[in-house]
Amino acid sequence: MSAAASPVRVAMWSGPRNISTAMMRAWENRGDTAVWDEPFYAFYLKSTGIAHPVDSEVIAAGETDWRRVVEQLLGAVPGGRPVFFQKHMTHHLLPEIDRGWMDEVVNCFLIRDPREVLASYARMRSTVTVEDVGVPQQTEIFDYVQARSANPPVVLDTRDVLENPRGVLGALCGRIGIDFTDRMLAWPPGPRESDGVWAKHWYRSVHRSSGFQPYVAKSEPLPAHLEPLARECEPHYRWLWEQRLRA
Repeated sequence: MSAAASPVRVAMWSGPRNISTAMMRAWENRGDTAVWDEPFYAFYLKSTGIAHPVDSEVIAAGETDWRRVVEQLLGAVPGGRPVFFQKHMTHHLLPEIDRGWMDEVVNCFLIRDPREVLASYARMRSTVTVEDVGVPQQTEIFDYVQARSANPPVVLDTRDVLENPRGVLGALCGRIGIDFTDRMLAWPPGPRESDGVWAKHWYRSVHRSSGFQPYVAKSEPLPAHLEPLARECEPHYRWLWEQRLRA
C-alpha cells in the first residue's frame, strides 16, 4: 500500500469473550497500524447505566459523546499510520448513533459459537442476556453494511482463525487490499498502552499470550439456564457463519 494512499480504517465488529483483543494485538504488531480498543464503550455505559466491572473508570477515561467518537474514528490516524484498526463491540452501537460514518470504514465481523461465548461470559458476570453478547446486533449491523455496499462484508469465524491464522488473516488482508505480514501471527506478551482501562478485569489471558492459541473444543456442557439464550443466538450465528471468509 502506498504511503500516499488514504488510510485504511478497519472496523472489526465482535461480541465479548471472543478473540477480538488477540486480533487487535495482531494488527497492532504489524507496525504500520494504529488501534483503538472499544471506542464506544464509555458512551454505552453512560447511556445505558448498565453495571460493568470498573464502569466508573471506563466512563471517566473514555469519550461519552458518540459524535466526538465518530469524529476521531474518521479523523487523523494516531501516529499518521496508514492503517487504523478499530475494535468494536456490537452491543455498544446503540440505536441513537447515526451510522452514516460506517460508509467510510471497512467493516468486518468476528463471530464465535454462541455456546462458547455464553459459557465464557457467564464465568465473568453473574447475569447475562442475549443483548450482552451482541449476537443479534451483529446480524443487524451486517445487514445494514451489506445493504450499502456492492461487496459483502468480510466475516471471520474464531475457530477458523485459530485453526489457520496465517491463511485466514492473509485472506482478510487480501480482501481489504493491504499486504499481509507474519508479524500479525505473534506478539510480545504483556499489557499495552492501547488497552482499555478495563483490561485488568478482562484481558488476563491476552496479557499472557504471544500469539493465537490453538483451537480447543469445549468439552463441558453449557449450563441449563443458558440454553434458551444459546438457542436464541444460534440462528444469527449460523447465518453469519455461512457468509464467513474461507481461506
